[in-house]
Amino acid sequence: MKLSEYFESANGLGILATADSAGAVNAAVYSKPHFIDEETIAFIMADRLSHHNVQQNPRAAYLFREAGEKYVGRRLYLKKTHEVQDPQLVSEMRRKKYAEVSGKYSNENKFVVYFRIEKSLSLIGDKE
Repeated sequence: MKLSEYFESANGLGILATADSAGAVNAAVYSKPHFIDEETIAFIMADRLSHHNVQQNPRAAYLFREAGEKYVGRRLYLKKTHEVQDPQLVSEMRRKKYAEVSGKYSNENKFVVYFRIEKSLSLIGDKE
């Protein structure tokens, strides 16, 4: 199964881990990635710590755990390729409209940040 198909059908929780240039790590809850093709994904990022980190260090990891009792999911090892600041693109890409985003956080700058998938592993183990 293609990764894009997997993420289209899977439900669960995603965590994006980033680090700054000094190696200080941050982890944040993120939605499922937007697939551009099978090697490129994008996330909508607010101008916060995760976004600041990928400005300094382009490498990140995304962990996705499927809903349920078993440890099933994917780990994606990523490298930032580029980003755009385009409110219309952000609006078009956004899957859901959350009240807290449209209210409290609506005035924050948002970016579409693109990453190349360097490696994809299952949630548990080291087999691809």
